[in-house]
Amino acid sequence: MRDDLGRSVTIPAHPRRIMSLAASMTEMLYAVADTATIIGRTQVCDYPKAVLSKPVVNSYPLDMERLVALQPDIVFTVEGITSLDDATRLQQLGVQVYYQRYTTVPDVLRGLRDIGRILHREPQARRLTDSLAAELKQLEQQTPTGSRPKVLAITWQDPIYVYGQNTLFTDKIRRAGGQNAVIEKFSQPYPALTREYILQLNPDVLLGGSFGKLDSTFFKSYPELRRIRAYQTRRIYAINGNLMERPGPRVVESVRELQQLLRQSPAQL
Repeated sequence: MRDDLGRSVTIPAHPRRIMSLAASMTEMLYAVADTATIIGRTQVCDYPKAVLSKPVVNSYPLDMERLVALQPDIVFTVEGITSLDDATRLQQLGVQVYYQRYTTVPDVLRGLRDIGRILHREPQARRLTDSLAAELKQLEQQTPTGSRPKVLAITWQDPIYVYGQNTLFTDKIRRAGGQNAVIEKFSQPYPALTREYILQLNPDVLLGGSFGKLDSTFFKSYPELRRIRAYQTRRIYAINGNLMERPGPRVVESVRELQQLLRQSPAQL
C-alpha cells in the first residue's frame, strides 16, 4: 500500500498487533479497530481511558527497542509526529509505519475509513464517519451567515507560536463560522509571529487561555497587544487542548466547541 505521504508500506493481510505513535491516531484506532489488537500506547495517549492499561512506548525520543519488542504488525502515525528517519529505521527493523495527513475535517473522516479498510473493519468505520458527517452538516447549518470573525489561536507564548493557515484549524474555524486570522501561508504550519505582525492582524477573537489567565501572563509580557480587538472586547477564550490538537474522532466535537465560543457576545467597548 501507499500511505498519505506516498510511501510504500507492506501490511499483513490481517493485522493482529497494531498501535499508534500519535495520541489522535490512538483515539482513531479505539474508535474503529478491534481493541484487543491494540498492543501499546505512547506516554501522551490518555483517551479513551481503556488505553491507560496498554504498555507504554516513549515517543519523544522514540524508544525503538521497546517498540520493536512489542512486535507490531503495523504502526500508525501522523505527519509531523514521527520523523521520517525514525520510520525508515523502524522499517529496516521489520516494523511497518503508516502515515496519515490531514488538512481538512473530511481528511480526518477519510483517515478513519482508511483505517477501517486496512484492518478489515469497514462497516464500523463507515458507521462512525457517516454519523460524524451528519453531525458536521447539522453544525454548519447552524452557522450564522455574514461576516466571519478573525480568530488567532496561540499554541505557545514565548515566542508566540500560532496555528497557521496550512493547519486543520483553518478548516475547523471556517466550519464553525470564523476565519483564521493568519491568512499568509508560512513554511511552518505553526509559525512564530512578532508582536508587530499580530497588531497588524488585529484578531477579533484570541484562543489559548481565559481572559484572566492571559491578562496576567501573555498580555503582561506583551502589553502593547492589549490594543488588539480581541482584548478590547474580551473575546479571549480557553479551549479544550485535546480537542484542538488531536485530529481524531472528536474532530466534530472540536468544531462544535469553536462554534459555541464564536457565538458569545463581545463585551462593550
